[in-house]
Amino acid sequence: MRRWLARNLPSVVLFVALLVAWQVAVTVLGLREYILPAPLTVLRALSGAEIPWASHVWITTLEIAGAFLLAGAVGIALGVAIAWSPVLANALVPFLVFVNTLPKVAVAPLFLLWLGYGILPNMLIGALIGFFPVVINTAVGLSQVDEEMLDLGRVFNAPKWKVFAKIRVPNAYPYILGALKVTATAAVVGAIVGEFVASQKGLGYVIITTQGNMNTPVAFAALVWISIVGLAVYGAVVLAARWIAPWAETSE
Repeated sequence: MRRWLARNLPSVVLFVALLVAWQVAVTVLGLREYILPAPLTVLRALSGAEIPWASHVWITTLEIAGAFLLAGAVGIALGVAIAWSPVLANALVPFLVFVNTLPKVAVAPLFLLWLGYGILPNMLIGALIGFFPVVINTAVGLSQVDEEMLDLGRVFNAPKWKVFAKIRVPNAYPYILGALKVTATAAVVGAIVGEFVASQKGLGYVIITTQGNMNTPVAFAALVWISIVGLAVYGAVVLAARWIAPWAETSE
């Protein structure tokens, strides 16, 4: 607990200070609620019964978790393929760069046209946004290995697959886990983009529907829930990184 406080106290203090400044500014300036609600008003909206928060949070959480897992699995598989075979690397990298440059907001309606409404298209949009860093970091981590370690494998006549599994893969752990932290936040963006385009449930849907009647406190409350879900996914990746690759533990 003491280590946690020493590490996170500055962030907690800054966050609380911003909330206090926000509350004071809204009160002193007399801003209308539909323009900028005060933090206390947002807190009341979070606990209000007018919105079925549990169902919306559950749907968005499923979309974000699915997008994250899909992006991670596909990204790692493609990164392994690129690092394993130069032929595959030459074939895949230009195509993946092309896919990554596509504007995801423009692609989202196509996913909905092909797959219809539901959780799956939003998962795919989130995965499309988040998979590219995993591909690149996996390929880099598998390729940038100390030559002395590779020479050691050659001395013992280890086959290529064993060198890959015992030397290259452990070397890539910090790279992959670092990319997954980026993907954790990208999956949030992708899922919400999908809900913005067309959805009947989820926190993005709540934000869109509350814009019509200018119910800004509820929109801010939805943003708070989105941040909580995103932080939970990010925190899970950080904990996994400390367990899988403790030697690469960072300040998170």
